Amino acid sequence: MVNWLKRLEAWPKRSVVALCLGIVAAVAVVDYLTGYETFFFVFYLIAVFLATWFVGGFLGALISAVSVVAWIFTNIAAGQHYSTYFVPVWNALIMYAFYLVVVGLLSKLRNLQKELEERVRQRTAALTKEIQERTRLQKELLETTEREQRRISHDLHDGLCQHLTGTALASHLLGQKLAEKSSPETAAANRVVELIEEAIELTRTLARGLHPFEIQSGQLADNFRELAGRISEQFKVACRFECQSGVRLPDAKVATQLFRIAQEAVINAVRHGKPRCIDICLDAAGDEIILTITDDGSGLLENARNGSGMGLRIMAYRAETIGATFHIERQSAISGTRVTCTLATRETP
Repeated sequence: MVNWLKRLEAWPKRSVVALCLGIVAAVAVVDYLTGYETFFFVFYLIAVFLATWFVGGFLGALISAVSVVAWIFTNIAAGQHYSTYFVPVWNALIMYAFYLVVVGLLSKLRNLQKELEERVRQRTAALTKEIQERTRLQKELLETTEREQRRISHDLHDGLCQHLTGTALASHLLGQKLAEKSSPETAAANRVVELIEEAIELTRTLARGLHPFEIQSGQLADNFRELAGRISEQFKVACRFECQSGVRLPDAKVATQLFRIAQEAVINAVRHGKPRCIDICLDAAGDEIILTITDDGSGLLENARNGSGMGLRIMAYRAETIGATFHIERQSAISGTRVTCTLATRETP
């Protein structure tokens, strides 16, 4: 019934008028065939309703008048007799007044529905605009973050690394001169060179971690292993990576975003959860690729529970950009966090 009414809304007004007149004629025929003793005027309300709802109150009043005339004349034709002309006129006026009340109520109800539909349309448009604006801001934030990471990475690699390299060369020359003089400070100078070289390697590692490079789909597992090794070495945390064989990613963009999600999740766990162990797992289950990052730290922070953490929002947005779902939950009542990113590798029809 509802679907039929929706289709009727698309009809031209002339077609609706013709339908209403056809209904009045059909009801009048049945009214005549059943005789004047059968009370049939209520069925004329079908045409009155359609005319008022889909065209307007004016047509509803007009169809009401036609229905009244049809009702009176079919009863007379069926054999009903009136003592005076006043009786059918009075009955017609009472019936028409009743129909006009129905038309007025339907018109108000239709206007209220249109008003509500317009409000819903405006709120939907405003909500859509707000979502689009929020998406734009999230995209700009992510681009700004990656641009700043790239700038810092270049500064570290081209600036600090070069400066440390020059310092290491100068210290090496100093160590050689001290060695030529058989100075007891030679060992200390060589130790300084070793520390500077370690600092150079650490700076290069930080630069590689900050630079938003694009990871090829077939290299993701290697990058995850490198990430796990770097986290284990820098933060003294047992970070492990497990990958199921046969995991195939659609493209480099997906691989890059999955890596960034894992990187953000691991860094958040180290900074806020103080875990002893972090597990990165990449699995394929049916038509889905599932990335999970699990730790045994102190669990979710309050801002992560209510979704206001910046890192959490960035991870969720990265997942959204590749069509994946993102979920974060507490492992147990007292500790541990699990981050899950699920990607469907085949589009649903």
